[in-house]
Amino acid sequence: MKKVMRNAALLSLVCIMSLGAAGCGAKPDTTSTTSTTDTATSETKETPKTTETPKIPEKVTIKVFSNVPDRTAGQGKLEQLLLDNYVKENPNVEIVVEALQDEPYKQKFKTYAASNQLPDLLAVWGQPAFFNPVMESGYVEELKADDYKDYNFFNGSLDGFSLNGKIYGLPRNTDSMVLYYNKQIFEQNNVKVPETFEELITATKAFREKGIAPCAMNGKDRWPIAVLYHDLVIKNGGDQKLMYDALYGNKDFATEPVYLKAAQDIKLLMDNKFFQDSFISADYGAANNLFGQGKAAMYYMGSWEASMATNEAFPVEFRENMDVIPFPVIAGGKGKVTDIPAWNGGGYAVSSNSPVKEEAIKLLNYMMKPENWAKNAWELGVTVPAQKYAEYLTGKETIVQTKITQILDSSTSISATPWNDLKTPNFKTASEDLIQSLAAGVITPEEFVKGAQEAATE
Repeated sequence: MKKVMRNAALLSLVCIMSLGAAGCGAKPDTTSTTSTTDTATSETKETPKTTETPKIPEKVTIKVFSNVPDRTAGQGKLEQLLLDNYVKENPNVEIVVEALQDEPYKQKFKTYAASNQLPDLLAVWGQPAFFNPVMESGYVEELKADDYKDYNFFNGSLDGFSLNGKIYGLPRNTDSMVLYYNKQIFEQNNVKVPETFEELITATKAFREKGIAPCAMNGKDRWPIAVLYHDLVIKNGGDQKLMYDALYGNKDFATEPVYLKAAQDIKLLMDNKFFQDSFISADYGAANNLFGQGKAAMYYMGSWEASMATNEAFPVEFRENMDVIPFPVIAGGKGKVTDIPAWNGGGYAVSSNSPVKEEAIKLLNYMMKPENWAKNAWELGVTVPAQKYAEYLTGKETIVQTKITQILDSSTSISATPWNDLKTPNFKTASEDLIQSLAAGVITPEEFVKGAQEAATE
């Protein structure tokens, strides 16, 4: 495979296993002493028997802080499965899980970091805006590179989790933004699955006329719209370097036409009500549920949502009709449908201040063994791993799994980290505020590119 670059309710799960009994035994230690005089005599004395009691492993509690609160489906199900298996194999270990959705998770992460009380094993994002400050501030423990030489991570997948040649985290996913769609809704309403941006607008109008939400979006979280803007720059400009050129001073958001055109395309989508009503206030769970319950024809989201096709919380009718395409090309644009936004996002790290640091690293290493994470992630249809998974293909993959793999395999270029996550935390906030304001109609495309340039140069 080619080189391939993610509700506020808190869920605490405690897995407690009792200590197993250990037997003990002793072997006598015999020493012979021989004394020679005028007459040959020998005397043997036996030393006292000693009994050594094997040490019983001390009880260890590992606190796990996760960004996947649903422990019955998707990556939360896989994560919990591996944690449970670890406890079964290590009965002296107790694991306590605290899990929140992405945005509440990030806020709680800041609170923990400010008090230097980060839990032992953490979910992290291998993106500069999030993880670089965490690594630079010494919040996470350096990992031993040699431990992972046989873990089969894709080339480049560890880059976002490394600093100055040292590894501080491990990626769990290969992420790509795609357009999921419900085949049944398209067929029942005689709407063509779009192959171009113009056909996407046509489909949007057709669904709106029938009272159907064209596409689900968690606008409250902001970052998906930012990735959509990055996607549109790729499709218009045909060069993955364009976003990075603007961020690092080689081009100007405010004067280069391609950046304005992408912003105008966002406005065109909004003018035609591409996303559901009140999408700006919708969080991740609301958008996910809207699509999963068959109330939206499409869903612009990451490849990790392939798990929806196997999630029994959604109707069978939906799961059987879930399909996926890359975001369509744009007439007159230089980008191809195979030029895609893809990166390695979510992963795990260990707190450097953990009182059970060594045990937390053992747990992390156990979870991310290819036969544990990559194999189960693929066989359960949970996500596309950041590790090679060809040997785990079953022949029973869902349509969504198969097509996402095809999208990644056939890509002619990939973006790496999305633009909003490439610089500082302040830039991330500014860029996502700007894109949300553009999508809400608060600012114009011209004001957006001007603001993006100002944020990039601050």
